Amino acid sequence: MRQTEPISDCPLDRAPFGFVGASGQRAVLLAELEAAGVELGSYDLRIVDWLAGWDWPTVATIASLIRRAHRSAPTLTESE
Repeated sequence: MRQTEPISDCPLDRAPFGFVGASGQRAVLLAELEAAGVELGSYDLRIVDWLAGWDWPTVATIASLIRRAHRSAPTLTESE
């Protein structure tokens, strides 16, 4: 049995593989959004729940996009 790929830190050239249930996918999305410092409202959470119902390759790609966008975002210094 193939394991589920972790969330990628690099651009994807193929779909991630594996399976994670909806509750696990929700947890992955929320963890990436929290790490990125995204504040969520009630509608945002509804959309996260909706996304968590998609297939793992889609959810893992979205989580990877969030991670990479956060990593590449400029950081503010105290002087700004």
